[in-house]
Amino acid sequence: MLFARRFVLVAMLALLSLMPARANPMLLVDMDTFDVLYAQEAGQPWHPASLTKLMTAYVAFEQIAQGKATLDMPVVISKKAFNEAPSKSGLAVGSAITLQDALYIMLVKSANDVAMAIAETLAGDEASYVALMNDAAQRMGLTATRYTNPNGLHDPAQVTSARDLAVLSLYIRQSFPQYMPIFGTGTVMLNGKALESENKLLESFAGTTGMKTGFVCASGLNMVATVDRGGRRLLAVVLGGSSARDRNERAADLILRGLSGAALPSGQTLLTLSNSPGAAAVDMRPLICGKDAKAYVATQEAAFPMGLEGQPSLLTDSVQPASYVATDLGRIAVGINLPRPRPAHLPVFTAPTTEAALAVDLRPGLAAGVPGDIPFPRPRPSF
Repeated sequence: MLFARRFVLVAMLALLSLMPARANPMLLVDMDTFDVLYAQEAGQPWHPASLTKLMTAYVAFEQIAQGKATLDMPVVISKKAFNEAPSKSGLAVGSAITLQDALYIMLVKSANDVAMAIAETLAGDEASYVALMNDAAQRMGLTATRYTNPNGLHDPAQVTSARDLAVLSLYIRQSFPQYMPIFGTGTVMLNGKALESENKLLESFAGTTGMKTGFVCASGLNMVATVDRGGRRLLAVVLGGSSARDRNERAADLILRGLSGAALPSGQTLLTLSNSPGAAAVDMRPLICGKDAKAYVATQEAAFPMGLEGQPSLLTDSVQPASYVATDLGRIAVGINLPRPRPAHLPVFTAPTTEAALAVDLRPGLAAGVPGDIPFPRPRPSF
């Protein structure tokens, strides 16, 4: 038994030596100056997972700004939306919530069904909304980005980069600052259930203001995090984390390096930072969900042990994140024609207003009666 354990340990160590730690995309940007403080594979195409919902939200914000939608309009969960894979809101088919509540649930819980419902409500169908997302990406100059759905469920053709995600996040921050509190919310209450954010920096890293996390096997664990501390406003992007710990601790490490001055301006700004033209998106599935996952995670832990048991953590603050209460409006019937309103009554004849008028015809062709001239019906005979 002891020999078998030693053999397994030696085999594992040998495997780790053959699998070097992977340098996944990371980016740190000063949000006030756009200076790039740190960049690693920032232009590498990557699968966005639920970071897709940043663009889903941006398009919704644009629709509201253009007067094509309102925060109070109902968003209905269609059968298609209901059938989207988790994470989900728990709402039934036909249930409705306001667009404001839908945005909170989509961005905090990362609910895929609600993202689809927003797309269908605002554009009529998924394809039309995705076209709006790709149009916005083109206008922003997101040259590595292409969307095929509004929620981030995996599609090999849905790609972005750390650079593009940072640009998109800054567009949201600058164009629609009134919605930033949504990205900093930690919990949404819906039908008595707490829908919680996976952005644990909100509750353990002081100054965190948002924004979003995402995960599918092909992407690993992704994050865009914004922090406002000590007069500095920094944005970190971490893609392809091997675990939530890895992703969260790396984001905090990037930000602390920026705050301390250890990460200085590189001479590039975010807008001069380029993507990698022609590069293929990395598929992390074998390393995150496949047979190599255990060895890969062990390699990444050895390279960056922050937050592991017995190791120091950068997430030691105690913060109470904001919460929000959403309302299930129940089922709303759609596509049903409501009855036309009853027309207002318009009198055909003018009512008499004087005693003289009462003495003449009550109606044309009907003479006014004289008392005693009106016959009464004969009494019914008794049997």
